[in-house]
Amino acid sequence: MKYPNVFIDTSAYKVYRYPKELADYMRGNARHRVLFGSNHPFWPPSECLSGLDALELGEPSRAAFLIGNAQRVFKLN
Repeated sequence: MKYPNVFIDTSAYKVYRYPKELADYMRGNARHRVLFGSNHPFWPPSECLSGLDALELGEPSRAAFLIGNAQRVFKLN
């Protein structure tokens, strides 16, 4: 939180491998700091997202993780 332009992405990990601390971080006030990454073409995005519901992120955190954060960071709007 100290550095406003530092983010984390989840490439190279499938959802079931996310540490509990990362899931907690994504549910909290820092949800705007985590970007989805799939490690494509080695793992298709669908495989990397399998089990996402189990994280119980809530709609604002889920939307930010999957698209909102990338749109904001990379100015894609």
